[in-house]
Amino acid sequence: MSNVTLVVGGRNYTVSCADGQEEHVRRLAAVIDDKIVGMGPNLSNHEAKNLLFAGLLIADELDEARRTSEVTAVSTIDTERLGAQLERMAIALENAASTLESNRGNA
Repeated sequence: MSNVTLVVGGRNYTVSCADGQEEHVRRLAAVIDDKIVGMGPNLSNHEAKNLLFAGLLIADELDEARRTSEVTAVSTIDTERLGAQLERMAIALENAASTLESNRGNA
């Protein structure tokens, strides 16, 4: 385990992390610090409240990114292929219905 000193909101924090993860943890802390700096005049005198709001802003960005990626995934559906499959299914259902109707008429 390694100890890393992070500066977030103008304060130093020492945290432990796995060996080799120090730079990754520093980058993550920089994201939080950027959010706090971006809050500008909206900063509170309460450190915990500032960290909470920074976390909420980051969580909101993550949520929006997830929703956007879901929309993108849906929009990449091959509509022509899907349409052809639906048409084949409709024909199969019509054939099945015709067969059932003719069997009912013969019974």
